[in-house]
Amino acid sequence: MTVQHAPTPQQASAERRGAWEVIKDYMMTTDHKKIGLLYIIVSILAFGIGGVLAVGIRLQLALPEQTLLVGNTYNQVLTLHAALMIFFFLIPIGLFGFGNYFLPLQLGVRDVALPRVNTFAVWLFIFSLILVILGLANGGAPGVGWTFYYPLSVDANQTGVSVLMVALILNGIGSLLGSANFAATIVNMRAPGMSLWKMPIFVWSIFATSILQLASLGGLTAAAMVTYLEIKLGLSMFNPGIGGVPVLMQQFFWFYSHPAVYVMLLPYLGIGAEIASTMARKPLFGYRVMVYSILGIVLVSLLVWLHHMFALGIPEAWQIAFMIATMIVAVPTGVKIFNLIGTLWGGRILMKTPTYWLIGFIFNFLIGGITGVSLGMVPFDYQVTMSYYVVAHFHNVMMFGTAFLAMGGIYYWWPKMTGRFLNEKTGMLHFWLFMVGSWMTFLPQYVLGLLGMPRRYYTYPEGNLAWTELNFVSTLGALTLLAGGIVFVWNMYQSMKQPITAGPNPWGGFTLEWTAASPPAAYNFAHEFPRNFPTERPLYDWEQNGETLTPVDPKSIHLPQDSIWPFMTAVGLLLMGYGLSFGWFTNYTPAGGLQPFFQASFGHVLASVVLYLSFPVFFYSLFKWAGTREYAVPVEHHHLTKYDNGFMGMSWFIISEVGLFAVLIAGYVYLRVIGAAEPPALRPNVWLAAVNTLILVSSSFVVHKAEQDLHHGRATWGRLGLFITLLMGGLFMIFQVYEFALFGTESDWKQNLWQACFFIIVGLHGLHIIIGGVGVALPYYQAMTGKMDKYNHGSIVPASLYWHLVDVVWLLIVAIFYAW
Repeated sequence: MTVQHAPTPQQASAERRGAWEVIKDYMMTTDHKKIGLLYIIVSILAFGIGGVLAVGIRLQLALPEQTLLVGNTYNQVLTLHAALMIFFFLIPIGLFGFGNYFLPLQLGVRDVALPRVNTFAVWLFIFSLILVILGLANGGAPGVGWTFYYPLSVDANQTGVSVLMVALILNGIGSLLGSANFAATIVNMRAPGMSLWKMPIFVWSIFATSILQLASLGGLTAAAMVTYLEIKLGLSMFNPGIGGVPVLMQQFFWFYSHPAVYVMLLPYLGIGAEIASTMARKPLFGYRVMVYSILGIVLVSLLVWLHHMFALGIPEAWQIAFMIATMIVAVPTGVKIFNLIGTLWGGRILMKTPTYWLIGFIFNFLIGGITGVSLGMVPFDYQVTMSYYVVAHFHNVMMFGTAFLAMGGIYYWWPKMTGRFLNEKTGMLHFWLFMVGSWMTFLPQYVLGLLGMPRRYYTYPEGNLAWTELNFVSTLGALTLLAGGIVFVWNMYQSMKQPITAGPNPWGGFTLEWTAASPPAAYNFAHEFPRNFPTERPLYDWEQNGETLTPVDPKSIHLPQDSIWPFMTAVGLLLMGYGLSFGWFTNYTPAGGLQPFFQASFGHVLASVVLYLSFPVFFYSLFKWAGTREYAVPVEHHHLTKYDNGFMGMSWFIISEVGLFAVLIAGYVYLRVIGAAEPPALRPNVWLAAVNTLILVSSSFVVHKAEQDLHHGRATWGRLGLFITLLMGGLFMIFQVYEFALFGTESDWKQNLWQACFFIIVGLHGLHIIIGGVGVALPYYQAMTGKMDKYNHGSIVPASLYWHLVDVVWLLIVAIFYAW
């Protein structure tokens, strides 16, 4: 349904729609609130599945020599539990669930900077989860752990690794698009008068988390991509048989996966601060210090990944440096805990369920933080790194630390999202079951770790001191947590059966979301805000100053059109992901080489056919998306900077692309410096690289000129410039494919590390040329079909910006592969 003039809340609530209408609405919606709800609902579903898997693990370990989950079955359950909890619950519900729903509301705007990209991102997240589940029906889940360490992940006996790698990459693309969208929204679309230093602390936490995600996710993408390429093509940077370094995979992985702990933490610290300020009836204690602490965590968290690898034989100087960095990152984290305590101190605290979750978090996270500092000490880490002590610490921080604030956020904002309250007594039962269950589950695991019980083992013998008793108590705790989860679901279900009774501001909050109806209308606000923001608590300030909100006629509000095409584009990537996971373009395996296509298994042939079919679905949907204007009527856009939202979103997204190439190139440079990746005698010709460089650099000037022509109304010259850019990109790719074919026959990439690195990094750049070419083709299509005017600039600005990035990366590649 296209939304031009939004209905009043009374009209919207009066409508009764069938199930298909609701499903179609959520497939097509560009409303940030519905997208936030999709993230929240799917994340809670993943939390439930992951929780049931955790109970299975604990039932297996309740007593010695159990046979419920044995061998690789246990490993598969363990892997799925961890992957679901981390990538499909803790990260998405905080950053993208609450972030999508409340970021525009707290900024006083009607939507995010790029609403349809937002739709595309949420469906990529949902489809990546579906891909992981499809793995169960295609040979089984991966049994390699969520860390998928090399060489276990490329063992031919392992199933499901390819689908996990593809799902992580697709989920990562959606995550990066969402993060760039948030950053663009914050920088470019705040309510007039709201400076960065007057934003709510939750907005700051989402901003910082988005920056951290954009800067670090390249590490996980690089680890997953190289692992996938070795499984499918035998291309590897990690294979010691050709001089690769297996530990390099861990470097890639932990470069993201330790900052991921803070990606999981920072949004919840923002939620905790909002709960503390509202429930204590006080301003946030040390607002600026808290902001600086958040940004400090972002910076230092990028410098601590090696503490996961102390026991691998890392040089002593590096160990000491990363130990110090680990200690330092505890400082801004501790400061934020003091901020929360200081906010509550002396306040007239409203002791409701969200307050209990906040206090529970402070207590639990404090213990988790202290044990984290202990693991930062190298000698102690040596002793416990492979024990249950690490399991207990991680869950202390994540499960009964961070997840407590996820629950606190649901209880705090539930009235705003649904117009209904969750039952207080049932909520308290939920809280105490989680509090008691968490300590029963994980406190014994600290002791088990110190008593020497290793992690990731599916059984243990009788007779070890206290192992049986402690494991049994831990299992009882897991069952208590399961009971708490059931109570939580029951509370939500019972709440949704009640009538809408919550007013706009049921807790007496001070930020802008509390001026909207509960639940908010499609247009968020039927009023304009005053243009002065004395502090981050505008509602309190305006009430003190006697300022009022200016009503706006909802019929004058124009919202982006709903569209099915972002969803269908994501469907194209789901089909592509299925094909890449379980099939390939040919019947090729690294062990068996190229075989006749139809001699492969039925599953491989089916998936390969789906892979080929995915391309027309993807490209057709993408061009239909590009050919549909964002607004049905001309709309003047509100920007705080001179740049439009497309430029701003792409600028932030490019950080992630730089990070991906930086991680891979750093790995190659390391292998080259230690003498492992020596170039072969016959390298690709420099003259061909020089010709390609001339073509690509020239195309950058051409696309820039085309962009300027289109902006100044010279449509014919603009279209010609885009066409020439596409021709030059195509010529570049022809030369590149010729070079690859020639070089691939001269030596075997499975036997030469330098050649493997060349194909991985230069091939990835070639993929980016194709992506950039499609990006340029979209505004060319828009210009040819008359979709560009002074209100609708199409996608020319982000396409041009991305093309410049591809050119700059090529210059670096020429330097390190052709000239060095």
